[in-house]
Amino acid sequence: MNIKDLVRKRALVTGGAGFLGSHLCERLLTEGYDVLCVDNFYTGSKKNIAHLLDSPHFEFMRHDITFPLYVEVNEIFNLACPASPIHYQFDPVQTTKTSVHGAINMLGLAKRVKAKILQASTSEVYGDPKIHPQREDYWGHCNPIGIRACYDEGKRCAETLFFDYHRQHHLRIKVARIFNTYGPRMHPSDGRVVSNFILQALKHEPITVYGDGSQTRSFCYVDDLIDGMVRLMNTPDELTGPINLGNPNEFTIVELAEKVIDLVGSKSKIIFEPLPSDDPIQRKPDLTLAKAHLDDWTPKIDTSEGLRKTIEYFDELLTGANQYDPYGGS
Repeated sequence: MNIKDLVRKRALVTGGAGFLGSHLCERLLTEGYDVLCVDNFYTGSKKNIAHLLDSPHFEFMRHDITFPLYVEVNEIFNLACPASPIHYQFDPVQTTKTSVHGAINMLGLAKRVKAKILQASTSEVYGDPKIHPQREDYWGHCNPIGIRACYDEGKRCAETLFFDYHRQHHLRIKVARIFNTYGPRMHPSDGRVVSNFILQALKHEPITVYGDGSQTRSFCYVDDLIDGMVRLMNTPDELTGPINLGNPNEFTIVELAEKVIDLVGSKSKIIFEPLPSDDPIQRKPDLTLAKAHLDDWTPKIDTSEGLRKTIEYFDELLTGANQYDPYGGS
């Protein structure tokens, strides 16, 4: 037996069959981890992890983290939660339970096995921000009773739990606030702007922009985001976060639509629909802390390159080379 196999760290990735989770599982395997992927397939899919199942260092468990989990691991990456408005608003009570009960269960597991634990939080904790770009010391501007609150407030409560477990039980925690991320394995029906625009452009359908399209976003390619997350987990215990992870390259939604149309070579036209409730006007991370503490981490893949890779993935879905099955996760 290789000596490395005797000292492999064992990582638990909740939500590991999802968009971000599956990429994280891949990265951890290349880093020499044994990986336990846990998912209930609410939005994740077996297809996202099918290529990993033959690895002797990868294990899958179907489980809902709103129920306790008893395993032995060294590190926990808590990514489990529907992250797009369509999915988290479908069953908002369950969304809140996943963030809150799930955090309690994973923190309890980390306490029992003395594991280091990372929470995948979100830029949504800033709500519709009144400062721009958003810094980690900004407390946010959220509507606690709005239709997005199940996700926003659920993630805010999860951060509270993480820091209370850290103060009360001395847990080693890391909190990453993830901004808009895109790339292959995004759920085709997640309703997010990148996947919507690409699918509409590939089908030469009208591109739906909500509001007047002047609202801004900054989009980070998935490989860059995962790199930042792994770097954060590997920082000294004294660094707890929260740390923003995202891309500071900001542009309007209309500019994104035009870029996608151009890259696809689509005949699509842009149409405008009313802006959804509580949709933030601006969203852009301040990466000062990430650059200072994560070995000068900054996104490396530019928007055009990332969009081309994502377009290629969705084009394969539509042409049948990797045909999407809505029941593929069951």
